[in-house]
Amino acid sequence: MFTQGQLLFAVFFLITFLGIIVYSYRKDIRSHKVHYKGSLKILLIFVMSLIGLYLIKYFTQNA
Repeated sequence: MFTQGQLLFAVFFLITFLGIIVYSYRKDIRSHKVHYKGSLKILLIFVMSLIGLYLIKYFTQNA
């Protein structure tokens, strides 16, 4: 299915990509607290809205 070179490249790419993401997040952690303050509330409202829409659909179509 995949050659050994392709699998090696995928593993190397994944490790490097995750390392860069972690480095960037740690570097910008102070600015995240300032610029994204209150974003957790918005995420919770969004998730609750999706759950609410699913429940409405479930209970109205199965009646």
